[in-house]
Amino acid sequence: MKITDAKTTPNSPNPHEVDTKLIYDTEHAQVVYMTLKPGESLKKHVTPVDVFFYVLEGSPTIEIGDENVQVGPDNMVDSPARIPHRIHNRTGETVRLLVGKVPRQKEPTKIL
Repeated sequence: MKITDAKTTPNSPNPHEVDTKLIYDTEHAQVVYMTLKPGESLKKHVTPVDVFFYVLEGSPTIEIGDENVQVGPDNMVDSPARIPHRIHNRTGETVRLLVGKVPRQKEPTKIL
């Protein structure tokens, strides 16, 4: 059994310059533990694989294509491959979420 403590995992460098930690990484999928402080956002980007966002804490606004929806804890949002997307924390509270990429990404993410 492998147990990963997300809170003590080292940060992973990323082009968005936000707190991300790669907590699951196999040949089949990846999961990132992400924390967004108040006012932080990801840059709009496109991934070559399907992505899901599972909100653990806070209420981020998730933008996928032309849709913008604020979601709360225990909601999962599906983001299909090759659709521009980003996440905003427009609240005064910290946002924590899991970001899954399935299948594991082999091509680079494209920042828009």
